[in-house]
Amino acid sequence: MESRISTDVFTPEQRSTVMRAVPAKNSTPELKVRKLLTHLGARYRLHRRDLPGSPDIVFSGRRLALFVHGCFWHGHDCVRGARVPKSNTGYWLAKVARNRLRDAAAVEALTALGWRAEAVWECELKDMPAVTERLALLMR
Repeated sequence: MESRISTDVFTPEQRSTVMRAVPAKNSTPELKVRKLLTHLGARYRLHRRDLPGSPDIVFSGRRLALFVHGCFWHGHDCVRGARVPKSNTGYWLAKVARNRLRDAAAVEALTALGWRAEAVWECELKDMPAVTERLALLMR
């Protein structure tokens, strides 16, 4: 019988507690995007659970759904998103892969319903003028 060695420093219960503390809604990047949209005069709804993927920000009249993604959690191709944890690597690679599949399925389902779906990545928020310009173009 092969023993399974875990390099995780937390017990499964502790890891669960740590993971529960990661916000799914109202994260810092999401709040920054919302503040920017409000400054642009946009009117929007949050976390529409009746739409595929429960988009973070929804413009119903424009049929536009915005997802604000954390680079690590959603496997972006930037430096932070490409980072692979040294411990429990298999778990994290599988988790990010599942997140990417779920994101792609949500975008596909929204598109099939006639919606535009866009992602704003956490790393993009380092260049706020570019994000502002991009969002303003999406709103037209």
